Amino acid sequence: MITIFTLISSGIFKAKFGASGSQWDYALYLFCGLLPWNAFQESLQLSASTIVSHANLVKRVVFPLETLPVSICLAAVTNQLFGTLVLIVAVVILRREVHATILFLPLVLLPQLIATCGIAWLVASLGVFVRDIVQGIALVLMAWMYLTPIIYPESLVPVNYRALVNLNPFTALVRNYRRFLIEGATPDWTGLAYFGAFAALAFLLGYWWFARTRKNFADVV
Repeated sequence: MITIFTLISSGIFKAKFGASGSQWDYALYLFCGLLPWNAFQESLQLSASTIVSHANLVKRVVFPLETLPVSICLAAVTNQLFGTLVLIVAVVILRREVHATILFLPLVLLPQLIATCGIAWLVASLGVFVRDIVQGIALVLMAWMYLTPIIYPESLVPVNYRALVNLNPFTALVRNYRRFLIEGATPDWTGLAYFGAFAALAFLLGYWWFARTRKNFADVV
């Protein structure tokens, strides 16, 4: 995926990241943006069918069903962390530097996990009642990814659309990942606060919805 996007966006459309604007810079920035997005995407897609696929556990009153989406989110974040190690090694090899700002990583990783769990609970619950939601989630996530500056830099967004792009909470998340891991810059505190508020709201609403609807799971499954 990184190779394809680099060839198309950087090679053909001449999208540039970083000061040098090289294709290696583009690949690093792309890799950094894809890591949290892939973890988020994987969590939602698997959560959409997790309750139905574990129907044998639904009627067990003592089993905490809310842990099923959470386990998926934790597994996805673990994969992301391994990918982050690969990214850091790539930065060291290509740029011969490593930034102390990687210590800020928990500031983005924790709210990302909180937001993902909240939305995963919502999607898992809806997946019980609307079985076609798996296909719908795939389409929504595809559109969401292209509305997030992952494969293109924010500087390419026309002025008329920047407010819309900045309204996307994942814009702030991806921006801070790149600041910490690649640019060695201090946090974008405004963006972090915005994403933190989004994460808290998603977590509370997602858990509330899951807890409210779970009593009906056994009747549907």
